[in-house]
Amino acid sequence: MAAVRVMLVDDFKQWRATVRSIVEAMEGFRVVAEAGDAVEAIEKAGRLLPDIVLLDIGLPRLNGIEAAPRIRRTSPGSKIIFLTQEYDSDVTAAAFATGAEACLLKSQVVRELRRTIVAARQIPSRHLRREHGEDPYPDQRPRLPELHLEESNQS
Repeated sequence: MAAVRVMLVDDFKQWRATVRSIVEAMEGFRVVAEAGDAVEAIEKAGRLLPDIVLLDIGLPRLNGIEAAPRIRRTSPGSKIIFLTQEYDSDVTAAAFATGAEACLLKSQVVRELRRTIVAARQIPSRHLRREHGEDPYPDQRPRLPELHLEESNQS
């Protein structure tokens, strides 16, 4: 079976190196590209067609939420998983409104990344759902448990 091809998009080079080491330590996964901003990510996604795009929300030039639909157009089969520094319900809702398969706190990447990627890959692609007459933006997207536990630590 071919390895799951992952693209990392974050403007912080050290964070990309950390996530790269986590992904490459997971059997059956490999990083095929890194991008430091959304414009670079859109170009690389269209050229490399990764299976998974790990996309930071807070990017220079275009933020991740603005970039996600453009990545979808250039690489419609890619699953998008947003990575975010902190939980904000409005930002998370905006992220899911782009059709993203998941949203994961950066503080949970070590513990949850593999499970999140595996779950995201099981969600039917939006373009396939559209071909079968299904809503490409369902009101209730599949959710993964424990993605936003950090919110409870703020009390």
